[in-house]
Amino acid sequence: MKTAKSSPEPRTSFWRGDGSETVRRNLGLLGVLVVLIAIGVVTRPDLYSSSQWVGDNIFSILKLASVVGVVTVGMTFVIIGGGIDLSVGAIVALAGVWSTTLATQSFGAGGMIFTAITVGVGVGLVNGLLISYGRLVPFIATLAMLVAARGLAAEISNKQTQVSANTTINNIASAKLLGIPLLVYILAVVVAAGWVLLNRTTFGRRTVAVGGNPEAARLAGINVRLHTMLLYALSGLCGGIAAIMLTAQANSAQAAMANLYELDAIAAAIIGGTLLSGGRGTIIGSLLGVIIFATITNLFAINDLSAEAQNMVKGGIIVVAVLVQQFRFKSVTRFFARNSKITTTT
Repeated sequence: MKTAKSSPEPRTSFWRGDGSETVRRNLGLLGVLVVLIAIGVVTRPDLYSSSQWVGDNIFSILKLASVVGVVTVGMTFVIIGGGIDLSVGAIVALAGVWSTTLATQSFGAGGMIFTAITVGVGVGLVNGLLISYGRLVPFIATLAMLVAARGLAAEISNKQTQVSANTTINNIASAKLLGIPLLVYILAVVVAAGWVLLNRTTFGRRTVAVGGNPEAARLAGINVRLHTMLLYALSGLCGGIAAIMLTAQANSAQAAMANLYELDAIAAAIIGGTLLSGGRGTIIGSLLGVIIFATITNLFAINDLSAEAQNMVKGGIIVVAVLVQQFRFKSVTRFFARNSKITTTT
C-alpha cells in the first residue's frame, strides 16, 4: 500500500519571515535617517556644501545623543523585562548633584565617578525592591522615585547650581581620541556591553523570558523578583554613567538637569522596536532611535525652528512607531496574501 506523500511546506523568504524582522526594522530606521539628512541638505545647502562642517556636525549629533543613549540602554533592558522606569532623569540629576558636592569633589575624579555610579545603582535597587518585593506597579514606584530623587537633589544642592572644579571630569566632554569625542567612545562601550549582555548571556535570555511571560519564567526556574531588581539596578547604573557625562558637558550639576530624559529614552526604545508590553527589543534599534531624535533636534537647530514644533514632530514619530508595532509588516503581508487568495478563488 502506497502512502501519500505530504506536500512540502512552502519556503518563506528571509525578508518576509520573522527572523528578519529586526533587520527590516533597523533598515527602516536607517531609511528615516537618510530622509532627515536629505531634508537638511535641501533646507541648508550652504552648510552641507562644506565637508568640514558635515564632519563636525556628525560628531555634534553623536555627542548630543551620547548621554540619552547611555540612559536608553538601561531603559531598553527594563522595558524588555516588562517594566518601565520614569525616574531615570531624576537619577541622573541626583547622581550628578551628589557627585559635585564639595565633599565629594575633594576625593578627586575617581571619587566623583564612584559616587555617581553608587548613587545610580542604589536608587535603581530601591526601585527594584519596591517593584519586586513591595509589589508596587512599576509606573507608580518609579513615578514616586522621580519626585523623591528630584526633591533630594534640590535639598542637597540647596536649589543652586553646583560647579564642577575637577578638570579631569570637565575634560571628558572636550577630549578626543583619534579625532572622535570621548563621549562617543563611552556611548559605544555602553552600547556594545549592552548588546553582549542582551544577546550573548543568560541574563539577556532571562530578561526576554521575564518580559514575555513572567509566570512561565518562574516555572522555568528563574527568580523573577531578583532578576527584576537587577534590571532596575542596571538602569540606575546607566543613569550614574550619564550623570558624569552630563556634568562634564555643563561643568556643573543641578536638580533640574536631565529633565524629561526618561521620556526621550522611552521614545527612543519604542521607535527602535522595543515592545512596551515587554519580551522583545534590541539595543541597536534603541541606539538608532536615539540618533534619529538627536538628528531631528540638530535639523531644527540649524533651521532656527522652535522647540515646540520639534516636540510635535517627536510626538508624531512616537505615535507612528506604536502603530507600526500594532500593525507589523507580517500582518500586512498576511492581509494581502489572504486577499489575493480570495481574488483567485472568485
